[in-house]
Amino acid sequence: MLSLEIVSPEGHLFKGAVTSVTVPGVDGEFQMLNHHANIVSILAEGSIKIAVPDFKANTSFSDKFVRSDKDQKFLLPIKSGTLELKDNRIIILVD
Repeated sequence: MLSLEIVSPEGHLFKGAVTSVTVPGVDGEFQMLNHHANIVSILAEGSIKIAVPDFKANTSFSDKFVRSDKDQKFLLPIKSGTLELKDNRIIILVD
């Protein structure tokens, strides 16, 4: 599984193991799965989509996430951000 950490100026929004993450890249949406190649990317306005078996957001920020009934993922709307994936660990800094 992938390790995901999402950080904003307000604090740590999410930290945990996930099965996939889809993000709004500047050249279009892309998905990361287990053992994805290392990547650094700038993110555009859109939503981060998190597939996770047991969702546990930081309770202070759980209202920022929306559950998608369509595909059973959790969505986090963002204005922009930066992403780094290395060795199955994703860190996303968002505005």
